[in-house]
Amino acid sequence: MDKYLIINADDFGMNHSSNMAVMDLFQKGGITSSTIMTPCPWAKEAGKWAAAHPEYAVGVHLTFTSEWGNYRWGPIAHNNTESLRDSEDFMYYESGDFEKNCNIDEVEGEIRAQIERFKSFGVEPSHLDNHMGSLYGIETGRFEVLTKTLELAGEYGLPFRFPGTFVPEMFKNETLDVKIDVSVIEGVFNQVLGYAKSLGVAMPDYLIPGEWNGPQNDSYENFKEYIYELYRSFPNGVTETYIHPALECDDLKAITGVWFRRVWEHKLFSDPQTLQHIKACGIELINYRDLKKIKG
Repeated sequence: MDKYLIINADDFGMNHSSNMAVMDLFQKGGITSSTIMTPCPWAKEAGKWAAAHPEYAVGVHLTFTSEWGNYRWGPIAHNNTESLRDSEDFMYYESGDFEKNCNIDEVEGEIRAQIERFKSFGVEPSHLDNHMGSLYGIETGRFEVLTKTLELAGEYGLPFRFPGTFVPEMFKNETLDVKIDVSVIEGVFNQVLGYAKSLGVAMPDYLIPGEWNGPQNDSYENFKEYIYELYRSFPNGVTETYIHPALECDDLKAITGVWFRRVWEHKLFSDPQTLQHIKACGIELINYRDLKKIKG
């Protein structure tokens, strides 16, 4: 089996610097897909650009958390969102708090509202994924959240970011942050995959994002070396990895103290050498529209 890779840029629409970075990477071929956070203030800019560039695969970054201290957002549904809001009237900071408090009917309503807002920009989404893994149910074991999300992905005819295979490295991955017992995941895994297949929801085989808990956090060169080595290890089949690129600016620095990670990701994936390395690893780049054709 050949090696295929989807490089998805998350957080399109979060702020202007993220938008500029994603647009640049699409045009340079450094990413193959992206997803828009429709509750965020800069989502319209991202959506209008996607509508003007239908050649690129852009989907919905379903958002149920608002993690930054001073830059926050809330649900976009007009009614029935009480369980999705924290004491400040924004979305919860953490996925675990969202899972503990959410009403499944309100989750469904908000998912629909976010998809419909995306479509109001004049573009059809290529796929769905979710911000901070909030819709997987892996924080508290509320897998009915995942089931409902899969049902809606099937209804809209969209692929969804969820791995078709769990490997030990994924349980250890700090970015994925799986907090429930491995045996619980394994116990429901086949049921989830079978249900997704019955709904016609295409999913990648593997989900392997990069991590920051090591020397790669110390310098750009270390980060570059880490990513190149990670890509050499990707298995046969369809792997998705995701990044959060942004351009350096004062607003980004005010949002997060680790702003440099997003700037480094833009720098690395705009470097032609990175594309050359991916090709040298025997990897073919595809997007989520291609995945639907392969897995649909």
